[in-house]
Amino acid sequence: MSDRRLTAGDEAPDFTLPDADGNEVSLASLRGRQVIVYFYPAAMTPGCTKQACDFRDSLSSLAAAGFAVLGISPDAPAKLAKFRDRDGLNFPLLSDPQHAVLTAYGTWGEKMMYGKKSVGVIRSTFVIGPDGRIERAQYGVKATGHVARLRQELGV
Repeated sequence: MSDRRLTAGDEAPDFTLPDADGNEVSLASLRGRQVIVYFYPAAMTPGCTKQACDFRDSLSSLAAAGFAVLGISPDAPAKLAKFRDRDGLNFPLLSDPQHAVLTAYGTWGEKMMYGKKSVGVIRSTFVIGPDGRIERAQYGVKATGHVARLRQELGV
């Protein structure tokens, strides 16, 4: 568990994780591009589905503006494949069951859910610049409306 929070200007922790098909995807392979990395609690749940579909529906305009999108959760690749196929998701979903990347980004920790404290994924989004540095770090975002706000902030 991490209390560490990343902020603009920090070097983005590098990672290599399997995608829904078990292929490894690394942040380093996207150097030179702007990358939106978002962390979500669980595939196939209502909030995470809404957020993923918002990214799906926005991907062409984000891609046209030079952004790649990666979604990361603790789910196993098989569940990610089911999620991708069910909802026609058109960007990589990465699996972090050991919470190593979640912890490195400060997105695994204590949170409030329905008035109870629990430990899990803190829904968060990072915009990483072509130089590998964090340009935006947003913790505790809401699933609904987040992508629209992010697009507005990025001018996309």
